[in-house]
Amino acid sequence: MGPIELTKDNFEQIIDSHDLVLVDFWATWCGPCRVFAPVFEKAAQKHENVAFGKVNTEEQQELAAMFGVQAIPTLVVFKEKIGIFSQPGALPATALENVIEQAKALDMDEVRREITEEEARKQSGAGAAGKA
Repeated sequence: MGPIELTKDNFEQIIDSHDLVLVDFWATWCGPCRVFAPVFEKAAQKHENVAFGKVNTEEQQELAAMFGVQAIPTLVVFKEKIGIFSQPGALPATALENVIEQAKALDMDEVRREITEEEARKQSGAGAAGKA
């Protein structure tokens, strides 16, 4: 299956309904995006158990802004609804494969634990600042 065109209307549903989602933020006028597109497409064909989505930043400016996309292409990876990777630039095929394999191997229980700890640190820091 090839990449899915993502819009503000279907983005959340795609993230929620797949364990692993790779999102390519791109634009038609972007030369590096045109170089990365076939690499992304080939990976989508190879990894049928992974969802691949493309966000046209010209048409979906809200999505691009929501993710702070300032350069394209930008690759964002979600695992179990959590953003785990974001990087601008066209990746070569071997680097993209490496990202996919690392994402598949990532222990999400550990990630959720780290997120919880970080949120607790931020709250305790905010509480301490309020007492000063």
